[in-house]
Formats: sequence, C-alpha cells, structure tokens
Amino acid sequence: MMYPRVVRIHKVVEETKDVKTVFFPFDERVEPGQFFMVLIPDVDEIPMSVSYLLDESKGFTFKRVGDATNKLFEKKAGDLIGVRGPLGNGFNIHGEKILFVAGGTGVASVAPAVEKALSQNRETVVALGAKNREELFFVERLKERGAEVHVATDDGSIGYHGLVSDLMLELVEGDSFDLVVTCGPEQMMKKVVEVCSKKGLDVQASLERHIKCGMGVCGQCCVCGGLRVCVDGPVFDGETLSKCRDFGLFKRDASGKKVYIH
Repeated sequence: MMYPRVVRIHKVVEETKDVKTVFFPFDERVEPGQFFMVLIPDVDEIPMSVSYLLDESKGFTFKRVGDATNKLFEKKAGDLIGVRGPLGNGFNIHGEKILFVAGGTGVASVAPAVEKALSQNRETVVALGAKNREELFFVERLKERGAEVHVATDDGSIGYHGLVSDLMLELVEGDSFDLVVTCGPEQMMKKVVEVCSKKGLDVQASLERHIKCGMGVCGQCCVCGGLRVCVDGPVFDGETLSKCRDFGLFKRDASGKKVYIH
C-alpha cells in the first residue's frame, strides 16, 4: 500500500467532452465506493473512485478540472500510471429496495453499487442529475443492467427540470425505500441526508476531500471533528453526517485552509 503499483492503461473511453474513463489491469477484489490513489507521473497523486469492477481490470471515471486531471485526460492506452488501493470503506448494500441519487460525476462512484444491488436481485431505482443533457453519462449502462432510471437536468433539456435532490424528494414521497445511497456535489448530498433524516430513511453518502496519504496518517482529509475520509470513509452513514458541522459547509484545500462550499 505504501508504494504505487505501476500499471499500463489498456483502454480509455470518452464519456462526454470533459469526462473520460480509464481502465487498467487489476484482478483483486474491490468494493463499490472504494477508491484508488492514482499517480500521474511528474504531476501529482489524486484519489479516484472506482467506476468499473471487472474481473481482470478496474476503471475510474473523472472530469478534467485541474492540472492533474488535465494531464490524465491526455493519457492513452499504453501509457503508464501508478495506483495504490483499493482504499477506504465502500457502500453497505442492504434492503429489498434501494434508491441511488447521483449528481454530476458522482454517478462514477454510484454505478458499481447499483450493479451490485441488481446482481443481488434488489429492486433498484436511480436518480441522476446534471446541468444538461450533454453532461449526463452512464444512463444507458444502468438501464441495460435493469435499473429504473430517472434523470434531472438543471436546464430541463431532458427529464425532470430541476435539481436531482428535488427529484429525489418526489421519489421518496411516492414510494418506500430501505436504503438511500448518494454521491455528488456536497450541498446536494446534504439535502438528501436531511430529507432522509426527517423521514427516518437509512442513508449513506460518499464524501470527497483533499487526500494526500490515503492511509489515515496525515489528517488532511479529516471531517466531523476527526474522522478521516480516506480510512473512516469515504462512505459515511446519515447518523454520522447529521452531527457533522462541516458537512455541506466547508472543505480544506492542499494547505489545510477552509474553503467554503457554495
């Protein structure tokens, strides 16, 4: 775990104009919701949630937003990267009927959990949100697996016109679920957790923080008064998050400075 395993990318898939999936050889067990620390040579090492769990390979899906992801976006099949993992705790899939709520690239973390639930013959409903039609991905993948998929877009270009958290509220009002699983923008997840808390629904959310070591040593990714996202998370239950004063309020940058979430 201390040193990255050097692997050769064997496939890159363009999901949208700014989102790609990178596949690399890895035949060990990985749970939905876990992540890898991905080393981009000469640039940085960053956390990536697992988006594909295949027998002989794994994949992660990302959006280009900074120096590291822009460099990673340029990678092709045959290029070398480093991976450490799998790290962290994944989703605890249980219950007969599950609602998955994903916003933006949060669907990357949620998709393997959806597929696991379907493989266990659990009734599975998915609410996916994006700014517009062009930024949605994995919709057909999840439909083909057998999930009931609902879509929300901010501009109304497809599906529900509005936020996916508002769509989620309509879904829970009209149905009963044993578990709600969510990943995406933190303010969206905060609303999902608040709704679930009021309705007494079991909920799990996957948090994103600036992770340096990935092994619980540096404390850079601490939340909720000392919980470390890299080893205590990234998946946390609703009871924990309901008591967490920084959830949905602020994160910390590479220097440890608070950055408030808008």
